[in-house]
Amino acid sequence: MTNATDFVARYLTAWRTNDPADISAVFAPDAVYHPRPNASQIASGIDEIVPFWLAERDEPGTWEFEWSIAAEDANAAAIRGVTTYPTGAKQGTYDNLWLVRFDDDGRAVEFTDWWIARKK
Repeated sequence: MTNATDFVARYLTAWRTNDPADISAVFAPDAVYHPRPNASQIASGIDEIVPFWLAERDEPGTWEFEWSIAAEDANAAAIRGVTTYPTGAKQGTYDNLWLVRFDDDGRAVEFTDWWIARKK
């Protein structure tokens, strides 16, 4: 399993459970989380990332996600995704590009989530 594949597996587990331990398994202790490029708020360190994630969480079963690795090496990856929210406030389809840098254990030390809603 590559760092990118392992990262996505852990990320999806955390996304499904919203469990702080699962979220912590995705990120290095000193990670930086950019919720989108040029965001006014970023989360630095796991003590900020976990509550940030939980404040923005999606409830289990409210989304579908397809993904592929666009590019990767041992230290970084670009991951393309499509997130679909069939109902609810976020209803629609979103294109995602995740840029991830990894530590030696394959956890994200820097994560940027670029997303854009598709036109309806």
